[in-house]
Amino acid sequence: MDTSYFGSFGVMVFRDSYKRENILWNFVKHENLHFYISGINTLKSMGWEILGIVCDGKRGLFKAFNTIPVQMCHYHQTSIVTRYITKRPKLEAGKQLKEVVQLLTVTDKESFTGALFDWHKKWNDFLMNYLAAELTRYQSRIIY
Repeated sequence: MDTSYFGSFGVMVFRDSYKRENILWNFVKHENLHFYISGINTLKSMGWEILGIVCDGKRGLFKAFNTIPVQMCHYHQTSIVTRYITKRPKLEAGKQLKEVVQLLTVTDKESFTGALFDWHKKWNDFLMNYLAAELTRYQSRIIY
């Protein structure tokens, strides 16, 4: 389930991933947790069995559907990481993290988790030192 915007309105879509068909959609002015809950309830009342939800990670969705497995879609996960490391990372740690993130859509959970763990193990000390230096640099610009 997700909402796509077209100017001043959005289309909230609920999709059957097995049949690859849209099964419910609503026109909305903005995304709202209530609309997602209402959509799932509508689908249940129509006889649909909700086996899981893939979503953009909107705040509150994981709690709202605590009896249904919920997963953030790989596209949104990748986009969030890319936002922080940029499309062309300069640091070697960022370049390697980008490679790991690109595995997300082409590998299984265990392989991805293992690659991420290995990356973290390799770069943890560097990241702690880098972040400490950045924090010190930031604090030196604050006027007390």
